[in-house]
Amino acid sequence: MQTAAKTFLRSSSMGPSPFLARRHTPWHESTAVTEPAEGVFFVEGPASNWIIAREGQDFTLIDGGYPADLPRVLDSIRHTGLRPERAAAMLITHGHVDHTGSAAWFSAEYGTPVLCSPGEYRQLLGEEKYQVSPGQVILRAWRPRVFNWLVHVLQAGGLQENDIPDAGIWDIARLAGLPGAPVAVPTPGHSPGHAAYRLPGAGAVATGDALVTGHAISPAAGPQMLHPMFHHDIEAAYRALEALAAVPERLVLPGHGPSMTLDLAAASAALRR
Repeated sequence: MQTAAKTFLRSSSMGPSPFLARRHTPWHESTAVTEPAEGVFFVEGPASNWIIAREGQDFTLIDGGYPADLPRVLDSIRHTGLRPERAAAMLITHGHVDHTGSAAWFSAEYGTPVLCSPGEYRQLLGEEKYQVSPGQVILRAWRPRVFNWLVHVLQAGGLQENDIPDAGIWDIARLAGLPGAPVAVPTPGHSPGHAAYRLPGAGAVATGDALVTGHAISPAAGPQMLHPMFHHDIEAAYRALEALAAVPERLVLPGHGPSMTLDLAAASAALRR
């Protein structure tokens, strides 16, 4: 695990990331929105992703990009033929600003329930914050990928306050009644209460940042862990892979990078080596 982290640090000053190129391509819902499973729409934002699980005219939204992604979130929902006000709930994998950016707006504008695990609740309220510090980023900003990613974060509203005063905590019964019938998989480590969400009927799992398939500062494509500076507890983040290894679904919908069909047990084992 330590060797992998050192390799990542060395390689992060190499050539352009395959995902950084997306920043220079105009975003449009016609190319960013895919339907990898019936009724499940995966949306690749400029720097983080969100998921729409549809049931009739209602839907569950999983995560919501950066604050500046709000127009894209709305456009992606309308692109699927849905109306944003019909969101049954927004589920949050974790309380980082690149995943909660549109949550406060949905809550205030439509009264959409914004739900998270008990361990993330105080972070959504703004009472606690477990996010990479500016100092950690600045120390690495001489690397071109990190610098370019930092510019995007600033432009996307990554430093603005994004508290969600009406956030709530899900329970098993409430999740089961939502479109997609999501099932929470506790995966603490990246943040204290990080949770992935299985969508059993679609054979899919939204992994948030517990396992990703790319990132703007990463030289690699495919299943991977985020850079160590992004994790609240790096040892726990690697232990969380054991929970993902037990997930039977094979369609991985990550918080960063493209959707991918994977044997999660094999992928998780390879990352834990």
